[in-house]
Amino acid sequence: MLNSDLCTEEEVSQLVHAFYAKVRQDEVLGPIFNAQVHDWDHHLVTLVNFWSSILRGTGSYTGTPMQKHAAMPHLDETLFKRWLALFDKTAKEQANQAMSNRATASAQRIAQSLWYGYQMARNPNGIPADLPE
Repeated sequence: MLNSDLCTEEEVSQLVHAFYAKVRQDEVLGPIFNAQVHDWDHHLVTLVNFWSSILRGTGSYTGTPMQKHAAMPHLDETLFKRWLALFDKTAKEQANQAMSNRATASAQRIAQSLWYGYQMARNPNGIPADLPE
């Protein structure tokens, strides 16, 4: 279902581009992302589609983020928390605070889900831990 009342496609794009510009410059996250993403222009289109699907219900994203994140070496909960903190900061800077609030709540769920998947890929018989608050 399209939720165009929450935000416009342009607002989603502004959030995504602002956030990943910060990620790319972050002293900890930047090297990780820049090593994984070889074509940022293409990846940003994918990320806008991902967030548009979440925030606007467009269905424009198709992909498997869990598999891609689970395959990455050397991730830990501090990296997920840093990503979330930077996302929260960027979202709060957006003019559309209704979108910001929804995006932040969604980002928290997504990060937790990816963190669970990451742990289970490494220890299928273990019990995954929550991201700390």
